Amino acid sequence: MTDRALSRIGGLRRIAVFRALNLGDFLCVVPALRMLRRAAPAARITLIGLESVRACLPRFGHYVDEFVAFPGDPSFPEQRPRLQALPGFYAAMRSRRFDLALQMHGSGVRSNAIVQTLGARHWGGFVPDPSARTPWQMAWPDAQPEIVRYLQLLQYLGVPGSGDPGLEFPLEAADRRHADELAACGRLDLRRTVFVHPGARLASRRWPAGHFAAVGRRLAQDGWRIGVTGSAGECPLTARVAASIGPEAIDLGGRTGLGALASLLQRACLLICNDTGVSHVAAAVRAPSVVIASGSDVARWAPLDARLHSVVSVDMPCRPCSHDCCPVPGHPCATRIGAEQVFRLAQARLGKGGRT
Repeated sequence: MTDRALSRIGGLRRIAVFRALNLGDFLCVVPALRMLRRAAPAARITLIGLESVRACLPRFGHYVDEFVAFPGDPSFPEQRPRLQALPGFYAAMRSRRFDLALQMHGSGVRSNAIVQTLGARHWGGFVPDPSARTPWQMAWPDAQPEIVRYLQLLQYLGVPGSGDPGLEFPLEAADRRHADELAACGRLDLRRTVFVHPGARLASRRWPAGHFAAVGRRLAQDGWRIGVTGSAGECPLTARVAASIGPEAIDLGGRTGLGALASLLQRACLLICNDTGVSHVAAAVRAPSVVIASGSDVARWAPLDARLHSVVSVDMPCRPCSHDCCPVPGHPCATRIGAEQVFRLAQARLGKGGRT
């Protein structure tokens, strides 16, 4: 291939895509995977990523042929690295003789070295220093939404097509059955249900649980049923929030599974959540949402469709941050967002874009 010859990408046989991030962040690269597959329908596409995304990948088998778990890196906080596994991992990847490796992880500060070590014939991705740009490496577009920047990368490399930024999360019949069982057990009429998801992996991204409960109580007083969702590890949090809301709330913490949660959201009226993975699931199934962004990079991670999603944040000189716990006393990027403000946004969304 010549420079910018990904216009002939259809002739490639083996393509590796590196994205070692958790599920919600993985969903943001699905539009780029879709564009890649359309351009290279016969290629074997291998996703190299975190173990946490493995369970959902069968839903995307039309874009990804194979998953390889990345053992981790000390500079990546998403999982504890298995350093002893790295030599074997790199040897196995080099033996694949990839025609192309794409760095779809980030700016490339650390990930570019990882992708180059895969031993592919060509590699493409972002570089953090604009002066290091080449026909195969695009300068990192810092101000772009996450979904858009990877479509732009493929366009820069010459992959044909403009790219559709729409997220997707394919649902299966079992997802709906499980969701229906949960709704029936909780006596939830999804046409009158708002879901509240108070958790987030990083404490710095969590709006106070008491604020979620206050919004839930106000909505319950207006006649809405409230479903409180979260992972198995968040059960104490969801139980506390549901109990504080009162009898109109049902605690679904640890009970949904990702597919059932997506099915519930797809048919519900609204999701209220932190800026975390579930917000991307909601966007993928076109569920209206109010997203509270504490500390995160709103321009990078906010849902794209403002017709369905409202995002609330406060300007802080320290955002975006990568801290697990906020080092600023009082966690102001979260606590300066009031429950009344979020309630009003939820009311407006339920009246305009929600499914009433």
